[in-house]
Amino acid sequence: MNPQTLFLAWQDKNRTRGWFPVGRLDSDRAHSAYRFRYTAGADIAQREAGFPPLLDFPDLHQDYRSRELFPMFKNRVIMPGRPDFADYLARLDLEGEPDPIEMLAIDGGFRATDSFEVFPKIETLEDGSFRCRFFLHGWRHVNPEAQQRLNTLVTGEPLYLSLELTNPATGTAIQIQTEDYHMIGWAPRYLLKDLMAVMSQTPHQYSAFVVRVNPVPAPSKQRVLIELGGHLPAGYQPMSSQEFEPLVR
Repeated sequence: MNPQTLFLAWQDKNRTRGWFPVGRLDSDRAHSAYRFRYTAGADIAQREAGFPPLLDFPDLHQDYRSRELFPMFKNRVIMPGRPDFADYLARLDLEGEPDPIEMLAIDGGFRATDSFEVFPKIETLEDGSFRCRFFLHGWRHVNPEAQQRLNTLVTGEPLYLSLELTNPATGTAIQIQTEDYHMIGWAPRYLLKDLMAVMSQTPHQYSAFVVRVNPVPAPSKQRVLIELGGHLPAGYQPMSSQEFEPLVR
C-alpha cells in the first residue's frame, strides 16, 4: 500500500461538531515533490463554522509546493530514530522504513492538541475494486460486552458492515460488527458516503477483516486495525464530491 494523496479534515469543536475535508496533499516521493491545496470543503467550513486557515498555509487560494514533506504532516508521525519507532510500525502492520505518507494514511495523524485528522484518497483499480486500512473508531463508546469481545478478536477474523440511521452524534454511520453480532465500533466518517454507495448499489461485493489487535499500552485510537475491500458501482468515483475538489486547479 503506497497512497499518494491524502486529505486533511478539520472538526468544528465549538458549534456544529461537524467534520470538513479542508485540504489535499499530493506527494511524489520519487521526485521529492509535495503539493498542498485547500479544497472547497475549506470554503464551506469557513462559511458555516468559521474555519481559520492554517499558519503554515495562510491563503486558501495558494498552491503550496515543497521538496520536503510539510511540517503540518511530518509532525504527525513517529520518525526513525525514536526508541518506540519499531513498536509504532508494528501497530500499523508496516515494516522497514515506510513513506510517512503511508504511515499517515493508516495512522490518521491524530493529535490531542488540535482538531485535524488525515485520511487517504480511496483509489480504484480498472475493475472497480478498492482496498483501504483504518483503525476502528469509537470502540470506547460501545457496551461492555462488545468491549470484552475486542479482547478475543484474532488476525484474519471477518467483520461486517451495517448502516446506522440514528447515530446520536452523526445521524448516519457505518457500524462494524463481528460474526456473532457484537457491534464493536464504527468505520471512519470519511468513508460514509462511499460505503453507503457500495452497500446500496453493489451489496455483498465488499468484505472486511481484522489485520491486527494492539493491546494496552497501545494508544486507544490504534486498538484494532481493519482492512476493507470491495467493488464500487460501475463508473463511480470515490471522494469526488464538491467538498473534495481543490480550490486551485
